[in-house]
Amino acid sequence: VYNERLLDYKSGSEERVQVKQALAKILNRIESVPIVIDDVEMYKECSKVQILPYNKDHYIARFDYASATMIEDAIELASYAQIEWNNVKLSKRIAIFEKAAELIATTYRYKIVAAIMLGQGKTLKQADMDVAELVDVLRINPIYLRDLANYEPVNLDPQVCRNQMILRGLTGFVAAITPFNYTSIAASLAYTPVLMGNAVLWKPSDSALLSNWYVFQALREAGVPDGVINFVPAMPLTFAKVITRSPKLAGIHFTGTAGVLKVLWRMVANKIDIYNNYPRLACECGGKNFHFVHASADPNAVIACTIRAAFEYAGQKCSSCSMLYVPKSLWESRIKQPLVSITQKLFVSEATYCDCFFSAVINRTAFERIFTYLKYIHNSPTCELLIGGTATKTKGFYVDPTIVQVHELNNFLCKDELMAPILCVHVYDDNKLKETMDKVAQINHGLTASIFATDNGFIKQACEAFRLNVGTLNINDKCTGSKMAQQPFGAGAISGTNEKMGSPQYLLRWTSPQILKESLVAHTNVYYPYMEMGPNE
Repeated sequence: VYNERLLDYKSGSEERVQVKQALAKILNRIESVPIVIDDVEMYKECSKVQILPYNKDHYIARFDYASATMIEDAIELASYAQIEWNNVKLSKRIAIFEKAAELIATTYRYKIVAAIMLGQGKTLKQADMDVAELVDVLRINPIYLRDLANYEPVNLDPQVCRNQMILRGLTGFVAAITPFNYTSIAASLAYTPVLMGNAVLWKPSDSALLSNWYVFQALREAGVPDGVINFVPAMPLTFAKVITRSPKLAGIHFTGTAGVLKVLWRMVANKIDIYNNYPRLACECGGKNFHFVHASADPNAVIACTIRAAFEYAGQKCSSCSMLYVPKSLWESRIKQPLVSITQKLFVSEATYCDCFFSAVINRTAFERIFTYLKYIHNSPTCELLIGGTATKTKGFYVDPTIVQVHELNNFLCKDELMAPILCVHVYDDNKLKETMDKVAQINHGLTASIFATDNGFIKQACEAFRLNVGTLNINDKCTGSKMAQQPFGAGAISGTNEKMGSPQYLLRWTSPQILKESLVAHTNVYYPYMEMGPNE
């Protein structure tokens, strides 16, 4: 198991030339992206567009939503395709995914990087990290599958009885509802169930459509059969209503907000009596990720890690840091001034500029939501704006990096996921360390968190305090940057169902195992020995 290498993209390098050409190619044409059901591509009117977040008047793709009837047709065809796909040998499925990983690492790499930069507003480095993780998903999951398939139940006497376990797909179809912020996560949500023998309806995010379409093309070229994965852009509510009223629903694979997840869960629960299976819901919802700093911490590490975790990709990562807890003994003397000063110098511009630290937020809806936060910060007596607090949508949806000191921990800014380039800081009294940690454990439920300290006693104390409220706890490192297979991703509580994407456990969510017991010595006696009866008297 190894992770895909990140490219340097130095000036004059081959990869720099290749990505420039890919950017120009996408910018010079508007791609028409179809609805794909089985082997049929449908274009309809292509009345929807995917814009550049940093230049809202320019768009790179046209598409349209599938109707309810189309989604119903996709369900029927996918359910039929699943039966045949489930019978395909694991070795063949694994070979398809290995080929797909190689295609995306080579042939498709630069066009997907370019599509992510343009359509999702990621900088070059962030886009390449996304594609590298996508390659990891396709390359490492088959290794996990091979290991899982080699598992055998206990066979105490193989000459008498033989036990084995078969990994089956789920009967029916799986609906994958994928996010805008990671193409790799979108692909994982759509294709991990496929690897395990399922058929999928993939509803991509409107704001990640082009990169997702390129991934679909690559997997189709690698050999994923028609109908096993169906590419279905759709109105979210329409899609949700149609999939949850089908008796053939086997599962929902979702990454998004907790509010949407609760709606989906309620829709499934209200129709539980109609289903052929108990549908599996595997979902991640982000959360309130935080950095907690101890008085023994290295201030330089705190500052560098927090700026990256809070502001890379405009704070729109699932794991972005939106809360920083600092002891009073370090805040004024060692952290506040350099944190603000460095943040002030961050270059916010078009995603294609190599010196750009982050670009515009994803779309108008996100901008307007974030703008309400900024208005609240300006007007709240419990908030002290340290830098930023401004935004503009003249050309694109730009929000300046914002740091706000929040004096009351009960403020919603300290509890709610913001998905924005806004870092909230709470300064705690050194003599209230345990009290503050207990409060944080109560109000912050996140995918990830970080603690910064050199005091081993405190590190042990913090690991215990934050054992239940975060999925990944980092020590002296930023809360972003989890890697496939190294730090499997996911969290419980109200942050999700904690599937640990990037681990073998994640694959088991999408299989329904069957046990086969074969008796090699015939049982012919009705009675047990202690009964003192002759054979079948």
